[in-house]
Amino acid sequence: MTRPKIFWFRRDLRLDDHPGLVAAAANGAVIPVFILDPETKRLGAAPKWRLGVGLEVFAQALEAAGSRLTLRQGDALEVLRTLVTETGAEAVHWSRCYDPTSVTRDKRVKTGLDGIGHSHPGHVLFEPWTVETGQGGFYRVYTPFWKAVRDRDVGPVLAAPELAAPKVWPESDSLADWHLQADMQRGAAVVGGYAQVGSAAALAQLHDFMADRVAGYKTDRDRLDLAATSGLSENLALGEISARQCWAAGWHALHAGKPGAEHFLKEVVWRDFAYHLVFHTPHIVERNWREDWDGFPWRGDNPDVLAWKQGRTGEPLVDAAMREMYVTGRMHNRARMLVASYLTKHLMTDWRVGMRWFEDCLIDWDPASNAMGWQWTAGCGPDASPYFRIFNPATQAEKFDPHETYRRRWVAELSSAPGPDALAYFDAIPKSWNLMPDAPYPDPMIDLKAGREAALAAYSAHKEDAA
Repeated sequence: MTRPKIFWFRRDLRLDDHPGLVAAAANGAVIPVFILDPETKRLGAAPKWRLGVGLEVFAQALEAAGSRLTLRQGDALEVLRTLVTETGAEAVHWSRCYDPTSVTRDKRVKTGLDGIGHSHPGHVLFEPWTVETGQGGFYRVYTPFWKAVRDRDVGPVLAAPELAAPKVWPESDSLADWHLQADMQRGAAVVGGYAQVGSAAALAQLHDFMADRVAGYKTDRDRLDLAATSGLSENLALGEISARQCWAAGWHALHAGKPGAEHFLKEVVWRDFAYHLVFHTPHIVERNWREDWDGFPWRGDNPDVLAWKQGRTGEPLVDAAMREMYVTGRMHNRARMLVASYLTKHLMTDWRVGMRWFEDCLIDWDPASNAMGWQWTAGCGPDASPYFRIFNPATQAEKFDPHETYRRRWVAELSSAPGPDALAYFDAIPKSWNLMPDAPYPDPMIDLKAGREAALAAYSAHKEDAA
């Protein structure tokens, strides 16, 4: 009889369209494993909570498939070695990750498993090293990257494999004992009402989006007052749905004559582009991608940041976006660009301050997309928005929230009878902030025109100094 294989799950909590799991299940029993290693323990409060509820739902899916999830805690290599010894497993399989922390860990694991460790694709559409420019290098700009991959065959969506059980299951930790929800404190109860957890929920959301909203996606996706986006970011972040499943659905919709589908496909590829850059230029997650921005006079953490975090800048659209994040664990992409621009330009604060706050607060936190998004908006990243493109919250509100629907939905102080979403913010935030819905709404922190002029002056001075 063949010996069992171990499959080490990470950001791939699904059974469908799972190349690595299909490979592991091809001949013999599979032991699904998740490891709470030091790298995972360092997750921020919201993504760690979301991981916990995701693991709970995924464990149920495995049980329904006749399998079970083994939970272990510790250094990944040591845990896997122990499991191999306990179970007699002949191989360990996993899906690749591409951020520098994961790459370092996974290389060590593969080396330490002495030839029985096997990594597989599945987290992105195109492995980062398979997309090259005509000169053989990696892409630094999105549009040429899109043109290079848009007509590639990504292969069929794979059905979930049958998972044969081992003769004896290894012992498992209790998920409750990991206390993954602890850092969220009271916010978990609020955000939990908005999260859509697991593959079944993700596939239903994808179906609804393709049926009802994808046709108008290109024109409506930036409207903050409309439910025009797919809403799949939290599921993609944990691999509860694959990029290839989204890709296949998008192409089907495009061939069915739904014009917005092409722009949806471009957004799926934008995610791939972020991982392409993280793999080839891993410093993007912690340093200015463009070295000529080193020395730019951004402020570090400063007293103005607290008002930005609290959603009390006096700019209703900025504040609505931050409050949406505390209540739902997510933020509309247009709003992310706006709050990032306000922090890095109007408040002249280092993009890393905002990036790290998002790492703590977003249930759809993604290491590649978060880093590239912040650097793109700040002006120091690849394919970046020009520094002089400074989002004006007032004009953005007129264009993307013309009826004040979004602002009033999330900012209680703007309404005489605030709704449940706006009031939920006060239940989600830290008690130490001591904020109440009947408090007066603050005046703007900074004059928008003056803030823009100061940012442009700083940029001009920095360019002169560099020259």
